[in-house]
Amino acid sequence: MRFGSLRSRIATFYALLLLAVIAVVMLVLTFELHSILLDEARAKTDSVGTDIAALVRGQTALSAIGDALPVEQQLTTTGGLDHWAGPTTFVEVDTAKGYPEAKSTNMGGAAFATPSPDPKRDVVYRIENRPGLGELMVRQELIRYPGVALYVQVGESLAIYSDTIARIRALLLIVVALAALVVVAGSIAIASSAIEPLGRLNAAMGEIRSDQLSRRLGWKERKDEIGSLAQSFDAMLDRLEDGFDRERQFISDASHELKTPLTVINANAQMLQRWADRDPQIRAESLRAIGDESASLAAMVNGMLLLAKAESGDDIPREPVALQAVVAEAVRGARHRAEDKGLELSFTPPAGDGEGPIAYGDPKLLGQLFTNLIDNAIKFTETGGIEVTLGTQAGRAIVEVLDTGIGIDAESIERVFDRFFRADPSRNRAIPGTGLGLAIVRSIARVHEGSVSVTQRPAGGSAFRVSLPMLTSHS
Repeated sequence: MRFGSLRSRIATFYALLLLAVIAVVMLVLTFELHSILLDEARAKTDSVGTDIAALVRGQTALSAIGDALPVEQQLTTTGGLDHWAGPTTFVEVDTAKGYPEAKSTNMGGAAFATPSPDPKRDVVYRIENRPGLGELMVRQELIRYPGVALYVQVGESLAIYSDTIARIRALLLIVVALAALVVVAGSIAIASSAIEPLGRLNAAMGEIRSDQLSRRLGWKERKDEIGSLAQSFDAMLDRLEDGFDRERQFISDASHELKTPLTVINANAQMLQRWADRDPQIRAESLRAIGDESASLAAMVNGMLLLAKAESGDDIPREPVALQAVVAEAVRGARHRAEDKGLELSFTPPAGDGEGPIAYGDPKLLGQLFTNLIDNAIKFTETGGIEVTLGTQAGRAIVEVLDTGIGIDAESIERVFDRFFRADPSRNRAIPGTGLGLAIVRSIARVHEGSVSVTQRPAGGSAFRVSLPMLTSHS
């Protein structure tokens, strides 16, 4: 397992984290155990020390010694302190100046350190290491009674406690070592389990080619982050497949649309080669046909370029645009075309004297959007007229183009904005156009974070509705 891999980094981080937690727990347990054992040793010295203090203060008596002798003599008599001594407990009585007066016989020749007076406390605890006795918890208490002051020192050997701590510490180290092995193995297993789906995802992504976009992971049963990633990957493939399908369809449609004018141009060019010098009428008709078809080709190419620009999005310049002026200009530019067909073209701006709603975008592209909609309405309207309205709704600018034309059947409404789509090719072939106008309208609306829709009017004709976000509004 390479350390540079995600699996190794996850396993290492997880293992180090758990080992750090185990180490902290071990240190805390060791510290607490040490404190508990010291408290137990202190409790033993307290038991002996308070018992002796009670005797000195006359609150109790030693039945083994009797109370015929003064207390000082009872404590300093040979063997008098053995009553409180034990295998690990040692007792010593010193004068107020720190000179030893008596000690339990189990101390032998050893002695405690000279007591250090503490003006704030009569009872002092310390840990000391004495030759012959080892490490001790020593309780020192200054006991006063009429005419006499004595230091009573009680020591409890810490050897058994140290041995207990050492054994527990060794046991903890063994447990930590075993836990470390388990943690490392578990971390590798967990990391491998977590990364394995990513490996499958990576393998699946490596197999995807333009001719295999139908492949899907289908991990819908996973509800975790990896499942979400897999679903996002499937959604990306959906978009890619849809995009490739649309591009293939676009190429197919463009080839079909370009084929007709190119065939006409080629045929008329051959006519010119054969008959131009012999028949002036054929020459004139061929030149006119070539001119018309080349103009149609130029319009189609310009439409494709405009569509590509509209779909580029991030590359277009943006600025505040007064929509009322843009729509009014589009209406003025199309008025003569409407009049040539005997149609009435009107524009209804929003109420008020201001400049109307303001959008943020490219004024030229927005002007092309409205021009295309109006031209489309003029093309498919033979009688009546076209009404263009501008208003606002819920913080958005609304432009509607209403016509009294042939309308759009329900089956074609969903595809009317597709490239080169014609609702009825047999009927609409005679109507001039590239088949890209409404596709350009949709792309321009989308790149401006807007939308466009179309509905069939009850009285006949179509209603196109463009919705654009407003930058601000003036009334």
